[in-house]
Amino acid sequence: MRIAGLLAVSVLVAACSQSVGGQAESSQPSSSPPPPPSTQPSVSPSTQGPAAPSGAPAATASIDEVIAWIEAGTPADAESFHVTFRDGVTTRLGEETAFVAASGTPHSYTQCITGAGTLTCLLDLTSPPPRPAQAEGQWKPGWIEFSGTDLTVGALRGDPGPFLNGSGAELPAGQSLTFGDTRCRSDVSGLYCVNYAHRGAVRIAADGVAPYGCLAETAAPPEAAARFSC
Repeated sequence: MRIAGLLAVSVLVAACSQSVGGQAESSQPSSSPPPPPSTQPSVSPSTQGPAAPSGAPAATASIDEVIAWIEAGTPADAESFHVTFRDGVTTRLGEETAFVAASGTPHSYTQCITGAGTLTCLLDLTSPPPRPAQAEGQWKPGWIEFSGTDLTVGALRGDPGPFLNGSGAELPAGQSLTFGDTRCRSDVSGLYCVNYAHRGAVRIAADGVAPYGCLAETAAPPEAAARFSC
């Protein structure tokens, strides 16, 4: 009887030491308790600005959508865009900014430069506006001037104006550049710029120029093809 009792105890101990899967269960407690659930409040969608569209803004995009998309670009080093280049000569611009960006047409670029609070850009348009009636001088349909509250397309220019010393460095597609109250983002489809002070924006591309925000079409001056104002 004593031997039978000892055998029964041994069998019971062996059975208790086996897990369901056949491995020995560990009686050791977890080295650290599971982390408590986060108590940090989530950001309310209503407090966030609009998400940047996956593609470049359409002509019907709101100014907030345009701003969000421009701000989603990778910021470029502004110090690299205070010079122009022409025939191997480098000209320093001080506080002014110059750059070139894709125009949406292969092997074609938009060149831009700032001055007196205005961004002036020049490019070849695929469907240029006609020369204004009775206009005199050399007609440059792709001459764009954007101040934030005013946008003009086309100009009568007999001289290179602010482009006398050449063009600036390239702003690669996907990057943004900030100067004064304005930020521009380059894209393979064209250049997009916004003026924060007045919430006016513009798309400059070979296939056309489009205004956003406060800019609305007004009567064009004799020396321009189109004008938009806030």
